[in-house]
Amino acid sequence: MHTVVERELELKLVLSPERSIPVPARLTYRADDPYAVHIAFHIGSASPVHWTFARELLVEGVFRPCGQGDVRVWPTKVDSRSVICLALSSPDGDALLEAPAAAVSAWLERTLRAVPPGSEHESLGIDEELRDLLTPTPSDDLYLRDPWPSDESGAGEAGA
Repeated sequence: MHTVVERELELKLVLSPERSIPVPARLTYRADDPYAVHIAFHIGSASPVHWTFARELLVEGVFRPCGQGDVRVWPTKVDSRSVICLALSSPDGDALLEAPAAAVSAWLERTLRAVPPGSEHESLGIDEELRDLLTPTPSDDLYLRDPWPSDESGAGEAGA
């Protein structure tokens, strides 16, 4: 069974410096996808909006500004509250969200206990998958025998 670490929380979608609206969200981390974090935003549509990006990006963003392109993360204070800002960019538009720093940090700590940094590759099961892929099966014997000698084998050459 693979570990899943989830957390429901309310983010704020920043519309302007004076105005923001609450956005329910779910943070999800799965040990079988150990390098990624998943965020589902419930924005009142038929289905949530999903974003997936590197766990390492979010971990670093708790301490200092990081990221480029589609996902940027940084810590800041808003009205004396510690928040993590997420700037998301897609062809459909841009969004600036604020998440409570304590809740995000506590959730990240749980993910780091589930799969410690540097051990993510162990959760992928690559060694087992490669072993299964490369282990010969009885039907492989049919492919290992060559029913037709190649031109390089020297078989059937005149004067040999």
